[in-house]
Amino acid sequence: MNKAAEGAAVAAAQAFLLAFNAQDHAALAASLNYPHVRLAVGKFVTYDSAEAFLVRCKVNKAQLEAEGWHHTNTNVIEIIQSGPDKVHLRLEIDRCHEDDTVYNKFDTLWIATRQDGHWGIQFRSSYLR
Repeated sequence: MNKAAEGAAVAAAQAFLLAFNAQDHAALAASLNYPHVRLAVGKFVTYDSAEAFLVRCKVNKAQLEAEGWHHTNTNVIEIIQSGPDKVHLRLEIDRCHEDDTVYNKFDTLWIATRQDGHWGIQFRSSYLR
């Protein structure tokens, strides 16, 4: 295990989650490393650049609004494995309405990587339904 890498990876995950709750798309894009890969609902999607990711953010925002999303709570961020340039994280996520009612609870695996000194989330695989 690599404590420095673990701290940087958790910080990258927290930066993503804070930006997600704020719907700050520029900060979301900056919290990732590219190419960024997401596996959800049985499909792989690859974003080759921050610009490509930002295009998808607009679609995602509309979907979140349609489902009544207000915020996301992160119940667990657990280090599974770590090395000097890569950390595997397990997260437990709740999507919530404004009254804090949980309407979607899911587990997700994220991989944080260090590219040119920047720690970011490079892979997300969730059981989002």
